[in-house]
Amino acid sequence: MLSPAVKSDIRACYQTLQDQLPHFIPRKAQNYLVAELAKTLAGDYEPKRRLLVAEAGTGVGKSMAYLMGAIPFALNNNKKVVISTATVALQEQLANKDIPFFHRICPKPFDFILAKGRQRYCCAHKLSAVADTESIQGALFTQKPKRSEQLLLNDLYEALSRGKWDGDRDSWPKPIADHLWQAIASDKHTCHAGLPAHRGCPFARAREAMDKADVVVVNHSLLLADLELGGGVILPEPEQCLYMIDEAHHLPTVARDFSAASASLLGVVSWLEKLNQATTKLGNTADIKRAHRFVDSLLDAIQTLIPGLREAKNMLSQLSLNDDGCYRFADGELPEALIAPSEQLKTASKKAHQALGKIHDLINERLKENDISAKLADPALAETAFFLQRLENLEKVWTLMAQPNSEKGAPLARWVQACREREGDLWVHVSPLEVGWRLDQMLWSRAAGVGLFSATLRALNRFSYFCRQVGLSETDGSRYLALPSPFDYANKARLVIPTMPCEPQASAFTEALNDKILEHLEGERASLVLFASYWQMKQVTQAIERTCKQRGWQLLCQGNQSRTALLKAHQQAVNNDKTSIIFGTGSFSEGLDLPGNLLTNLIITKIPFAVPTSPVEEAHAEYIERCGGNPFLQIAVPEASKKLVQSVGRLLRKEEDSGKVVLLDRRIITRRYGQSLLDSLPPFKRVIES
Repeated sequence: MLSPAVKSDIRACYQTLQDQLPHFIPRKAQNYLVAELAKTLAGDYEPKRRLLVAEAGTGVGKSMAYLMGAIPFALNNNKKVVISTATVALQEQLANKDIPFFHRICPKPFDFILAKGRQRYCCAHKLSAVADTESIQGALFTQKPKRSEQLLLNDLYEALSRGKWDGDRDSWPKPIADHLWQAIASDKHTCHAGLPAHRGCPFARAREAMDKADVVVVNHSLLLADLELGGGVILPEPEQCLYMIDEAHHLPTVARDFSAASASLLGVVSWLEKLNQATTKLGNTADIKRAHRFVDSLLDAIQTLIPGLREAKNMLSQLSLNDDGCYRFADGELPEALIAPSEQLKTASKKAHQALGKIHDLINERLKENDISAKLADPALAETAFFLQRLENLEKVWTLMAQPNSEKGAPLARWVQACREREGDLWVHVSPLEVGWRLDQMLWSRAAGVGLFSATLRALNRFSYFCRQVGLSETDGSRYLALPSPFDYANKARLVIPTMPCEPQASAFTEALNDKILEHLEGERASLVLFASYWQMKQVTQAIERTCKQRGWQLLCQGNQSRTALLKAHQQAVNNDKTSIIFGTGSFSEGLDLPGNLLTNLIITKIPFAVPTSPVEEAHAEYIERCGGNPFLQIAVPEASKKLVQSVGRLLRKEEDSGKVVLLDRRIITRRYGQSLLDSLPPFKRVIES
């Protein structure tokens, strides 16, 4: 049960919030979300399933709600709060604005930190080496740094040494080139607290701060990286954490991509040949008397891998690639001739990975025991770390390729792709289709408590589609909330569905858009037009830009300049009482914030149906069909529903905003699925032209 202490702290937070914000307006939906989250975490509904899924419409204030519901509970129950987001923008908002504000109103003190992956931090030991021109930099760089690059490395080292820089790549005022950063970035193989020279490295210090923090802000990728390692490796133990997962509608895709793996064939052969040449030297550094069996094992594995990969390349080259240079294996099933080679490559890559890992450990051991100087050990460790990362990925690829499809559940998607970097080479790709069981295994069944939040979790007004994606069930004891936006949609905005000469699948549709878009831009100061394809956006732009110019309208097209520059130009024009129009594609339907008079006219050219063009999407559709389902109704329509809700969500960002949405796709009223799409939208006043 929710304790009196937690209730008291939440009430104190809320009272202080009201006192500090003179124009504070109480929101019933926000208050309800705070209460339901706190009760769920306390086990009031289901002690063995403390998980809340909450869709909170724009304006509910979900960030402050989960901070208020989770942090007081965590502080009173000796738990930590991990907040995970999908975008950098929300991470920065939480770390720089929302959490510092909540810190001021919370009656109990707490520490918080923005956590980043190891690769965002430099390794102080590597940096000291490359800053010394007489040192080992040749081992860390493929080519000698230019003078300007060496000066930058020296500046980085000096700033880190004097405490003027924390070693975080993002906090250095100017961009650092990738090839420079890769030479000094922290890596798990050489930069760890077990080595005295690395105990003061920036990531080690950040890790210590993370351990002490009560609230940790991460992104979905870092969260999944920790869970894939078993949990509690980068972040605190799942059993001690309350996970607040914001922008949760991104989680299924991020989890699937994180579980996928890919590697080229001839590209791998190239670096394996370099490893083959370096193995004896690395063995000597590790002490050949102790390392000889690992050296022999590694060389043996490489001698299996190189011809095996070439043979696989020759076999796969016989496949008929499509126009995109891709071949997907139907139902994820490998042809009989590829099964044994895949198993052999799996075994050999695992053997190579383990053997090199042992050599790496022996070099580390000698360094710790002062049997070898850092001058000799460091370049060897850097070299082994370089190859270990690649062998780890290679093992993952061929382990998944060799894994037989399960009789239960979806198969793996497997495909090959022509390599653009090297003519005649092929990439091998493997990806799961469904990752819900893994999320349940790694997170839902282990965490002390979980809250999943987004403005768009439901599809067609139901949570079932999201549940299938993330491994939840509407009957598993989890709590589900759908909290409407406090905005007055009926009086503040209209949804207009005009007459159209044809529907989007007609060849004449793009030409029809030209006149209709111009018609609905007339008399509007600030407009956003969302297109389903980049090609169609360009076609319409070319057709109407001259007319826009003649009328004195500013037309800004996505891709012609950065998003930041485009939005700045739009804002300047609108604030100067000039007409400004933004043309964008699907990426502009989410995360684009144009409050007030910056957007009063939103035009959506088509219902955002996604055609399954990627190999993973095609494989998923194929699997559903094989199971007797309908991919269009089970995937395309629910996804379109979510994207359409996200798109119309660009219009009203604050309670005082107003405007209209124009949908130029009549299928929403002519097709059977249209009514369910229409019903899932906010309650705009509808104007359907006939």
